[in-house]
Amino acid sequence: MSDFYFNKLMNLNILTIGLGLIILFMTACNTSHNQESGKHSDIRPEIEVVGAMKNVMWKGELDGNIYLDTIANKTGLYGLGPLSELKGELLINNGISYVSKVLSDSSMTVEKNYDVSAPFFVYGNATDWQEIDLADEVKSVADIERFIIEQIDDYDKPFVFKLSGKVKSAMIHIQNLPEGSKVSSPQEAHVGQQNYTIENVDSEIIGFFSMHHKGVFTHHDSFLHMHLITKDESKMGHLDALEIDKMKLYLSKN
Repeated sequence: MSDFYFNKLMNLNILTIGLGLIILFMTACNTSHNQESGKHSDIRPEIEVVGAMKNVMWKGELDGNIYLDTIANKTGLYGLGPLSELKGELLINNGISYVSKVLSDSSMTVEKNYDVSAPFFVYGNATDWQEIDLADEVKSVADIERFIIEQIDDYDKPFVFKLSGKVKSAMIHIQNLPEGSKVSSPQEAHVGQQNYTIENVDSEIIGFFSMHHKGVFTHHDSFLHMHLITKDESKMGHLDALEIDKMKLYLSKN
């Protein structure tokens, strides 16, 4: 081999090694940054979305687009949405399906039942969680949204989270649309909705976060959709307002 080709080969090898070292260094720095920042950057489970909130609100699509008993994998299953015809609220919490319905302005029924359907529904499986202590100033729904954003690096994919602990006060609602109603606006969709106040109760809050699903499974002004269920399973509904006493946040990471 001539000196000319030998030198070219050596220069090419040196360049290749140099590029490899640069890539290795950048990868190590990025990993170190994620570890030092404490941000949640693990690969999250896939989230499934069926139907859309906006189609219910504006197009009156109240019929079931998904029957919950058709979801095959119920291990570590979480999900939420309204009951078909807007007659109640649905929550799947760790594989158990709950249905809440209005009895009166002060009472409700909560039963375990998979034989129900939803016009829109978001769900996914999670069995491995990262536990995070909430900062003292995190008290409200808006605070939770900001705090979650501070914990994550990947904003592109939706994910499930939960909070567990004591609620100082909360406002939840259950949809209760009158029989035969037609819906073509959010105002019409909320006719019959019943609000309930919860105070000083141990509870779990199941939520889904997304920056890309406004009008699909979150409202137009939020990245969150959350349902609350009390630990005694006597009350469950869509979470509208919250004042936290002492709770922990759990982000799915498997």
